[in-house]
Amino acid sequence: MTTIAPLLSEAIERLRAAGVETPRLDAELLLGHAVGVERTTINAHPDAPVGPGAEGTFRASLERRLAGEPVAYIRGIKEFHGLVFTVDARALIPRPETERLVDLAIEEVMRRLAMGVRSPGDELRVLDVGTGSGAIAISIAADLRKRRVGPGEVMLLAVDISPDALDLARENAVGHGVGDRVRFTAADLLPPGEDRAWEIVVANLPYVRADAMASLPVATTFEPALALDGGTDGLEVIGRLLDLLPRVLADGGIAFLEIGADQGEAIVALVAARLAGWACRVELDLAGLPRVAVIGRGPG
Repeated sequence: MTTIAPLLSEAIERLRAAGVETPRLDAELLLGHAVGVERTTINAHPDAPVGPGAEGTFRASLERRLAGEPVAYIRGIKEFHGLVFTVDARALIPRPETERLVDLAIEEVMRRLAMGVRSPGDELRVLDVGTGSGAIAISIAADLRKRRVGPGEVMLLAVDISPDALDLARENAVGHGVGDRVRFTAADLLPPGEDRAWEIVVANLPYVRADAMASLPVATTFEPALALDGGTDGLEVIGRLLDLLPRVLADGGIAFLEIGADQGEAIVALVAARLAGWACRVELDLAGLPRVAVIGRGPG
């Protein structure tokens, strides 16, 4: 019977030859998924046998990866902010960089809740624009649940233009037990029929320049182009949201928008051009790169 070590070695060699950026990681994840164990177990037991069924599953997964399909889609899951999300071609795969946006939003929610007791019906309103798999809104909701923040204290609404993505987001919300804490609705940026302003707006909208789409890794071609293509300068969709912020963001409200690592100066300039008198600062991710534009009314 085949064992882990030779299967892993063969897969790594084939993935490396195909130009895959992380051949060992990908091979370990796929083999662990086929066998039903974590990567650590794969590495700890190189001589463990792999049954014919698991080997067949692994080889089929390997062929899919060699064809360019993302590991997350092959496994059907992606870890994000300490949670495991179901992922498939209906929505963009959550990226580790986006965790910075989630952390900033949670900090702001808790800061506002700590400012004083709110009257009944005056919950803190948080809007997630372009929710995709629901990773941002669900991560916020799950964190607030751990902090014993009641569902009546914070109202989370997540919107997306894609009905398929919203179906996936709802599945993830139910899977993480926060289906009663996050509402989902189809919308192009702004939810219809919502006449009250939002204290916090979060968004991970498309920000890849149109002319850079063709040079992205092959794996991204399996993801929805709608979730990646940010137009000529990469900021067209974000710019549309900026134009809407004066009517959607409450006085004293704040927006957290994810941006590309090369868009720090551009987003500050865009906010200055479109939102006179508003403030914009850029927060860095763990790699020290520009990642989140923090936007609000007034100076500083």
